Amino acid sequence: MALLSFERKYRVRGGTLVGGDLFDFWVGPFYVGFFGVTAAFFAALGTALIFYTASQQGQFNPWLISVDPPDLKYGLGFAPLREGGIWQVVTFCAIGAFVSWALREVEICRKLGMGYHVPLAFGVAIFAYVSLVVIRPVLLGAWGHGFPYGIFTHLDWVSNVGYQYLSFHYNPAHLIAVTFFFTTTFALALHGSLVLSATNPGEGELVKTPEHEDTFFRDLIGYSIGTLGIHRLGLFLALSAGFWAAICIIISGPFWSRGWPEWWTWWLDLPIWR
Repeated sequence: MALLSFERKYRVRGGTLVGGDLFDFWVGPFYVGFFGVTAAFFAALGTALIFYTASQQGQFNPWLISVDPPDLKYGLGFAPLREGGIWQVVTFCAIGAFVSWALREVEICRKLGMGYHVPLAFGVAIFAYVSLVVIRPVLLGAWGHGFPYGIFTHLDWVSNVGYQYLSFHYNPAHLIAVTFFFTTTFALALHGSLVLSATNPGEGELVKTPEHEDTFFRDLIGYSIGTLGIHRLGLFLALSAGFWAAICIIISGPFWSRGWPEWWTWWLDLPIWR
């Protein structure tokens, strides 16, 4: 079915969560909706504040612009704008924009009669961000534990936090997250290469069917998860990577303040080594 023909089937009123018919319209191919408006508002305000900070710093090199969190002395209170308050407002705008975008996705799903897999998946990404700038700072008692909004300063923050725990690679949740990240790329690389090999046959040959794809993996590893299954697996692997990445930073500090290599001493204390 042609895309434009299909669009006429779902470009109908209804399915909105807030605002009723007020913003229930499209601009070109883009659905607006109440949450589309709030997403645009928060995104524009947050971006403007970043440029304002750059103007105050006299620095417009995108590699060097940085919006820093408040000093630890401010705790969980409001800081003056030029001493971290802008970071607090930008963080609020970012969360507002992300959540608005997810709710806009929900409205689109309702119009299409789809499941909510996309907004739920995006919700995991939002959780990963919130864990860095809200959950962990709150657990540690100061907004200053959030990361700065800047390219180099953000990388420095990541490096410094890792070295605070001697080696972040020994963080068990980090190990799980990295495993899921690598497994995601591996599984979807296999899937993508299989689809391309089936749909781009040699000259004079017919395009292969999903049955050929399933047969390939049954012959290779004895099992094929199937055309729908590989997408379910890919979603699970990707969301698990994001989820455990968030957990690994949340537990660092609030629940474990020593070097992560020390956490593994329980292994040496097992009775089997005695």
